Amino acid sequence: MAKKKSKREYVWLECKECGQRNYRTTVNVAEGTPKLELKKYCKSERKHTAHKIRRK
Repeated sequence: MAKKKSKREYVWLECKECGQRNYRTTVNVAEGTPKLELKKYCKSERKHTAHKIRRK
């Protein structure tokens, strides 16, 4: 059996304040490029900040 080709892509979540890439996640790219922005914890800033998608 052939494996199905995934429509998901690995991306990094980068802090908007310090620019550090802290998290790695998958996003569905079947409908085009997603515009994802999440509030996540940044260990260098030591607080919750907005993180946006960055591709490697």
